[in-house]
Amino acid sequence: MDDLIVKPGPGAPHGLRVPAAELAEQFSRSSGPGGQHVNTSDSRVQLSLDLATTSALDDVQRARALDRLAPRLAGSILTVSAEEHRSQRQNRTAARQRLADLLRGAVTPPTVRRPTRPTRGSQRRRLEAKRRRGEIKRARQRPEFE
Repeated sequence: MDDLIVKPGPGAPHGLRVPAAELAEQFSRSSGPGGQHVNTSDSRVQLSLDLATTSALDDVQRARALDRLAPRLAGSILTVSAEEHRSQRQNRTAARQRLADLLRGAVTPPTVRRPTRPTRGSQRRRLEAKRRRGEIKRARQRPEFE
C-alpha cells in the first residue's frame, strides 16, 4: 500500500502526504449484487486514520480536522468504507479517494463573511416602495370628516 496523497488546496498549499503505515485497512464481505461471488470475496474496504497521531497534519490542520470531522470520528479515528464496486482493488481506490476528499475539506480555513452595505440605489428603491405602499393603504381608509 502506498502513501495517501491529498492534492493541494486551501489550508494545505503543498498538499498532504499520509504515510501508508498510519493507514489501517480492513476487508469484509460486501452486500449488494455479485451473485455467488459476493458470498466468497472480501471486497468491502474500511480505511482508518487516527487524526490525533498522524504526522501528515500540523497543529492548526489537526485542530481544524478534529473540530470539523467530530461527528464522524470514533475517538480520534476517522473511518471511511467503500463497497460499491465488485472488486476489492476498486473499493480500495474509492476509499482512499474518499479519505483524501474528507481531509482536504477538513483542513480548509473557514470562510469569513464580510458584511456589505446596501447601495444608495437599493436604499432609494426600498424607501420609494414603502412610500407607495403607504399611499395605497391611506387611499383605502375612510375619508376624514371635516
